[in-house]
Amino acid sequence: MDIKSLYDANINNITIAKNAFDALAKAFGQHVDAWQHEVADRLSASNWTGPTAGTAHGRIAELGGELQAAKQELSFVSRALANAAEQFALAQSHLINALDDAKKAKLNVAPDGRITWDNEPSSPNFAGSGAERTAIAISNRITAALTEAAHADQEISTRLSHLATNASNGTGLNAATVAQDLAAENARENIPAAGTDPNNVKQWWNGLTEDQRQKFIDAHPDRIGNLDGIPATDRDRANRITLQQAKQDLQVQLDHLGPEPPAKIAGMSGAVSNPAHDDWERRKILLEEQIKGVNAIDKRLTTKVDQNNPPTYLLGFDTKGLGHAIVAVNNPDTADNVSTYVPGTGARLGEIGGDIDRSDRMVASANAANKKAGDPRTTSSITWVGYDAPQSIVPQATKDTYARNASESLHSFESGLRTTHQGAPSNNTILAHSYGTTTVGYALRDKGLPVDNVVLIASPGVGVEHARDLGVDPSHVFAAKGDIDKIDMAFPMTADKLASNGGNNLGSWYGLIQNPDHHLIHGRDPMVPDFGARTIPTSPDTDHSDYWNDNTYSLTAMGEIITGKWNR
Repeated sequence: MDIKSLYDANINNITIAKNAFDALAKAFGQHVDAWQHEVADRLSASNWTGPTAGTAHGRIAELGGELQAAKQELSFVSRALANAAEQFALAQSHLINALDDAKKAKLNVAPDGRITWDNEPSSPNFAGSGAERTAIAISNRITAALTEAAHADQEISTRLSHLATNASNGTGLNAATVAQDLAAENARENIPAAGTDPNNVKQWWNGLTEDQRQKFIDAHPDRIGNLDGIPATDRDRANRITLQQAKQDLQVQLDHLGPEPPAKIAGMSGAVSNPAHDDWERRKILLEEQIKGVNAIDKRLTTKVDQNNPPTYLLGFDTKGLGHAIVAVNNPDTADNVSTYVPGTGARLGEIGGDIDRSDRMVASANAANKKAGDPRTTSSITWVGYDAPQSIVPQATKDTYARNASESLHSFESGLRTTHQGAPSNNTILAHSYGTTTVGYALRDKGLPVDNVVLIASPGVGVEHARDLGVDPSHVFAAKGDIDKIDMAFPMTADKLASNGGNNLGSWYGLIQNPDHHLIHGRDPMVPDFGARTIPTSPDTDHSDYWNDNTYSLTAMGEIITGKWNR
């Protein structure tokens, strides 16, 4: 597929052909109905009997089935042409938009896709100092559009060739063949909805051919990539397509944002803030942040795999709201130990780079624990920014709404990990930080999570009073809090809990209470003995974001827990 072919393509001709096949199928159907009524039904109602009559009745019934099969096969041609028209039109629009943007940017696109521009500042056609960056982005968009069209071309050719073969050799008159073709057509169009039980998704995916799976990935990468129950390698293939599309789309939106409006406008009593400027600035910051997150993911995905840089898999991605992403270090479908890390307040697409780094560190810590024990088993650590996390401590992180809203999606994801895992069940850990522990606690309490271990780092409360209420063996629930972490200042907002805290503190100060209780804003502090969790040691001077620092007790402990090596 080249630029001229796609640009000049008359998509309307495909629609005309589709309409012609619709008319043909309708006319053929009418003839089939007339034949059934005038021939088959009349013969069936006759009193003709005997050996010859039996043979005739049998052949007439067989012929009726063949005619119905042929009618169905004609409808498949129509569906194939309709899909082709849609896919070609979308690819063509992407190409035209890219070429229009190139023209606006004073870039010249050659028929072979090469882009040139005028570098002379005094020239009226000067493309500006950022021409190279713009040219690279537009070149990527053109390539993506041509690839999109090539996939559509291959798909329509394969489908029509198959149907033509059926027609020429007579297999299209066979009911079994038509049933297979119908199943393939329905499977091509009926992707399970988001939230479908991962077991059902896996069954659907396993029922497809490899060619059908690839077509779904090419045509609907956003839906396939975010569907729990589809293997990690396939989700990764789909999400990498979506990531590159988003990278281009975000840059286009930023480039088309327009000049900055004035910050102030005249009001009745003087200059006032300009709402247009506030909206422009908000959109600019969001786009720049999301581009930053996309680049961080892209950089990690394309890092050369070696001993210090395990392979990564993109298991989820979108730019809705502040954006979401799920990134796995090592393949969770084949790893012996699988850990899901849920970050807290401030988690979003734009900040995911630091969270991925924490997953890398946890894998390294797990590998060190295994090496020390002479254990060859492998570990995958997943960064799960699959929910809308609070973005401020006050007031957002004081609310449990964000945790409640995440329970369903976290449960689905963890269930999907169990569904797609290969071989013996893995040892699964859910590990969370700050408000992320509240999110995990609510999901464990309200939905249940199929995990073996729970690790709560710097928690403001997890919605329960006791570790046993999380639905996991309390001996596999762990908690950590640094000596200078101020998370225990996240006081509860009810009078009874505040009074309880005050009484316990006073009792402790005067030596009257040995194990003072303490409640935080989202429940009992997991660090107090009455909660029932096993406490993780932390290094001196550990603050709220220091738990993953190199050579810290907490990072070492995480690796030991994830691999089942904790024995303290």
